Amino acid sequence: VQLQASGGGLVQAGDSLRLSCAASGRTFSSYAWFRQPPGKERSFVAAFRWSGGTKYYADSVKCRFTISRDNAKNTVYLQMNNLKSEDTAIYSCAADSKGLITTTIRSARSYAYWGQGTLVTVSS
Repeated sequence: VQLQASGGGLVQAGDSLRLSCAASGRTFSSYAWFRQPPGKERSFVAAFRWSGGTKYYADSVKCRFTISRDNAKNTVYLQMNNLKSEDTAIYSCAADSKGLITTTIRSARSYAYWGQGTLVTVSS
């Protein structure tokens, strides 16, 4: 079982970027993106539950970021628009076999599988 994150890079404020998280070996019931800015702790960005497709977002990215999936490719995406300097961070994807609920889907501890991080740097 492997999660492979990609798509990070250096962009300017206001630009867009799309991150990908390709899962191999199995499908999962819950997927999420977390990020860790330099010198700060990891925080929740976005998530969705496969069953029903319910999506969740951190307030700081709501209306700018969109999490989506491609069933055929077993890949989850994070479309990031109108990027800001405060979005600079290492972004990691996570997945779990459980259909996580509202009270747990935003917690990193709920996820058993993690991909390597991909660095997003937004210059102002």
